[in-house]
Amino acid sequence: MADDNKIKPASVFMAGIWKENPVLILLLGMCPTLAVTAAVKPALTMGISATFVLLCSNIVVSLLRDLLKPHVRILMFTLTIATFVTIADLFLKAFMPDMSDELGPYIPLIIVNCIIICRAEACASKNGLKISIVDALGMGIGFTLTLCFLAAIREVLSTGNLFGKAVMPESFVPWAAMGMPVGAFVTLGLMLAGVTIILKKKS
Repeated sequence: MADDNKIKPASVFMAGIWKENPVLILLLGMCPTLAVTAAVKPALTMGISATFVLLCSNIVVSLLRDLLKPHVRILMFTLTIATFVTIADLFLKAFMPDMSDELGPYIPLIIVNCIIICRAEACASKNGLKISIVDALGMGIGFTLTLCFLAAIREVLSTGNLFGKAVMPESFVPWAAMGMPVGAFVTLGLMLAGVTIILKKKS
C-alpha cells in the first residue's frame, strides 16, 4: 500500500492530463472517444459523466481498500461503478432528456469503461483517499479535454459551427466526412501521431 505522504498530488494530477492521458497515451476508452465526438456538447457531457463516475468509484474503492478480498475485488469494482453510472444515467434522463437520447447507450456503457476499472485497480485500491481523488480528477479532466478537443475539430470542420455558433467564414465548405465515423478515426489518428512526435522530440 502506498503512502500518500510520499506521493506528490500535483504530479498525480498532471499525469492524467498528459503523461498518462487515458486516451492519447494509455489508449483507453476508445469507444466513447470515437462515438460521441461529432460535436462538443455530447463529448463534454460524456466527459463530465465519466469523471463523476470515476471520482465516486475511486472514493468508495479507496475507503474500502483494506476490506477488499482478492477474489471479489473486480466484482466489487463493477458493482460500485454500476451504481454511479445508474445515477448519472437517470440524472441525464430526468434533466437533460435530449442529450440522454443523443448519447444513447454510451452512458450505460461507462460501466465497462477501461479507464474507470483501471484506476480502481491501479490507484484507488492501493492508495489513500487524497491521492485517489486527485488521480480521478486528473484522469477525468484529461479524458474530458481530449474528447472536447477532438469534438471541436470535427464539429468545426463538419458544420462550420462550434456550440451551434458559426465560426468559419461563409465561403467555407463543410467536410461532411468529419461528422461520420471516418472523421473520428482520422482525427484521432492525427492527434495520436502529433502526441508521438512531441514525445519523441522531448526524449
